[in-house]
Amino acid sequence: MRAKGHGVRFIARADARAPVEAAGFHFATWQRTPHFSPIARTGDPLHYACDNLLFGPAAAQGADTRDEIRRFPTDGLLTDTALFGAVLAAEAENVPCALLSPTVSLRPLPGQPPVGSGLPVPRTPDERVVVEAASSRFVAVMNEWLPMLNGARASLQLAPCAHVLELFDRPARLLIAMSAAFDFAPDFLPGNVRYIGPLLDSSDWSKPWISPWFNGSDRPRALISFSTTNQDQTDALQRTINAIGGVEMDAVATLGPALKEITLHAPDNVRLLPSAPHDAVMEEVSLVVTHGGHGTVSRSLSHGLPLLVMPFGRDQSDIAARVEARGVGLILPPNAAEAEIAAAIARLIREPQFLTAARQFRDIIAAEVSGAPLVRELEEIVR
Repeated sequence: MRAKGHGVRFIARADARAPVEAAGFHFATWQRTPHFSPIARTGDPLHYACDNLLFGPAAAQGADTRDEIRRFPTDGLLTDTALFGAVLAAEAENVPCALLSPTVSLRPLPGQPPVGSGLPVPRTPDERVVVEAASSRFVAVMNEWLPMLNGARASLQLAPCAHVLELFDRPARLLIAMSAAFDFAPDFLPGNVRYIGPLLDSSDWSKPWISPWFNGSDRPRALISFSTTNQDQTDALQRTINAIGGVEMDAVATLGPALKEITLHAPDNVRLLPSAPHDAVMEEVSLVVTHGGHGTVSRSLSHGLPLLVMPFGRDQSDIAARVEARGVGLILPPNAAEAEIAAAIARLIREPQFLTAARQFRDIIAAEVSGAPLVRELEEIVR
């Protein structure tokens, strides 16, 4: 946006201040304290998300975002799709708003399994019934928070919503930052929904990369990357490292901030690194073993690399289902035995169909992101 001559500023959590200001952007943070609902059921991930991430903070974040909109001239607002309060502030101030979904759409799309379900694309009438039931349950849970949403709307002098899906359907755009070819095709798209391809930005904490491998070697190579945040991945990572120790190949494992205090043991053919720029590493490897985060999977496919996905939670089972459906990799549970991991890696090396499918996605993703569709859509809603 800045490269196109637009002024950009941010409102986000306080721990985002340093990198935002270092990049030369104005930064503001949340000031008000959220109020949460007592209706969340302990242990249910969707209830926790509704209370703590989606609806609970909406009134406070809406008021903070409205203050920031009023502080400086504002022509448009781009918000993470989960920041419901920002959506309300844009509506209250009559500012065009675009929601950005960095993974599977939080708004259930017709005929598509809802985020968090891990369901495959429905191919039979019975499977379609299962998907429709899952979507209905997902929306029903969110609608339990409709009174809290309407309380947040009232605090901004907005009329109440009749249904939670109005949150997603009223804004000018819902932008899904996924490859449309990788995602499961919905029956149809609501009028404001657009696919814009993955956002392949690089982390600002990765250390420079010095390849440990000699040129001319024909041994397969793998990148192992399990989440930058803590998902209890230590044991699965150690089993994966052990499995690769028994395969005629080489690998690097990037540990990320979550495992910087953890001791892992690696055989001679696996190099452990605190971090590395994945784009540079992926230029030199044959496949990727990952937890299934959408960023890592999209980056792997942008390099034409097949994947072994071991999902731990969040949206990772959803992404894994798409990896399998598109033929670009294999899925194993995170508690898979070393022999299973080794066998799956051997298949990815030996069977050419995975590489062929992944290379097709390399070209698809390059075409999707080449036209800067995110910037184009934001300019369009302001016009």
